[in-house]
Amino acid sequence: MYPLSHNLRLPLFQAPMFLQSGPAMVIAACKAGILGSFPTPNCRTTVDLEQWLQEISTAVNPQTDAGWAVNLMMHRSNSRRFEDLDLAVKYQAPLVISALGSPKEAVEQIHSYGGKIFADVINPLFARKALDAGVDGLVLVAAGAGGHTGPMSGFAFVEEVRQFWGGDIVLGGGISSGRGIRAAEVLGATYAYMGTRFIATEESMADARYKQMVVDAKGMDIICSDAITGVKANWLRASLEQSGLDPDNLPPPGDIDIIKSASDAKRWRDIWAAGQGVGAINEVVSIAELVDTLTAEYQAAREG
Repeated sequence: MYPLSHNLRLPLFQAPMFLQSGPAMVIAACKAGILGSFPTPNCRTTVDLEQWLQEISTAVNPQTDAGWAVNLMMHRSNSRRFEDLDLAVKYQAPLVISALGSPKEAVEQIHSYGGKIFADVINPLFARKALDAGVDGLVLVAAGAGGHTGPMSGFAFVEEVRQFWGGDIVLGGGISSGRGIRAAEVLGATYAYMGTRFIATEESMADARYKQMVVDAKGMDIICSDAITGVKANWLRASLEQSGLDPDNLPPPGDIDIIKSASDAKRWRDIWAAGQGVGAINEVVSIAELVDTLTAEYQAAREG
């Protein structure tokens, strides 16, 4: 299995986004020279998931393209988690990113074919637990991330984790430019994690209205709440309002249910997530164009 840095044009992962990331996004990201990824619950069934994995593994050329990853929800409410894991193994996903649960039950299977497994964590305690479980790297989800988010500043988060972990770190949370990618490196991260910027791309599965809302939004339009999914997440104020909710008086936390979330209109499908970096997004572009822009910004930051 080739290293994750293989054929990377930028030290960047296109972050997996619930209901937004699909084969078109992953393939375009890999061909543009960044790691592409998607969450397995984006597929309604394991049959759909196998079709997606076939499409991605056929289209992405490991000789010329960057690698790809599947995001596996390990929370107990995801009754499909072991079936999804079996498919990730069958198609030898170069990277599996575990989230919302312990990665322990996935580590051995991913390592069996030479794959890597990173854990998505929101604080140093969870980071230590994931490392104890045997993961190869950490995805630090810091404050400002779109969708499910963490409470810590990226500055503090990386510094604390670097006190006990010298391996790969991916930092996410409000990163939306090539300058931000370079800043993540300077902080001590190996890679940057960028999701919200990819909502407003041609290859995104997002509704056209969602894409436009991201383009129109500013950082102050992001509301952090656990009322929608039971887990702290960042939402677009306008989408809460159009769903009949008062952003300043949201209901009590919902139950955590990963599979139900995929079909419940009040969880994700009509209430749209985004990170605090929305203020830097001004248009809908192709992923190829976006990566060109990010690369130019990144190089300018390095040379400056």
